[in-house]
Amino acid sequence: MANKGQLLATAQQLCEQRGVRLTPQRLKVLTLIIEHHSSISAYELLDLLRESEPQAKPPTIYRALDFLLAQGFVHKVESTNSYIACCLLGHADHFSQLLICSQCGNVEECHDEELAKLLRQRAEQRGFEVTNHVVESHGVCQQCKNK
Repeated sequence: MANKGQLLATAQQLCEQRGVRLTPQRLKVLTLIIEHHSSISAYELLDLLRESEPQAKPPTIYRALDFLLAQGFVHKVESTNSYIACCLLGHADHFSQLLICSQCGNVEECHDEELAKLLRQRAEQRGFEVTNHVVESHGVCQQCKNK
């Protein structure tokens, strides 16, 4: 995974190319998600944001998250209603697999182009055009298995 500085620089560059604004607040929310190194809920983000912006309210976080999701900078972990930073910002054909540890809650994003291709082909055989695809796999991570 790219480091925080690389991810933030790429996000800013992509926003400039796309003609959208990465406001200071959106940038702060993205930074908080990247620094968390695991999945984080909207309310956990709100608590962290309030440390520097005490007036922040839930809509503040949800608007920022909607923007970051739309730009492909974060992924929503549907099963836990939380968010993680994307590790491949700007990837043209981005399909992700999220590995979710049932014991410690850690979420890791990984990519497999062959799996993505197979899933896309299966959808196209049924006349379905995939625009976004995230597979959530639940199990036990290496660290928890080693305990």
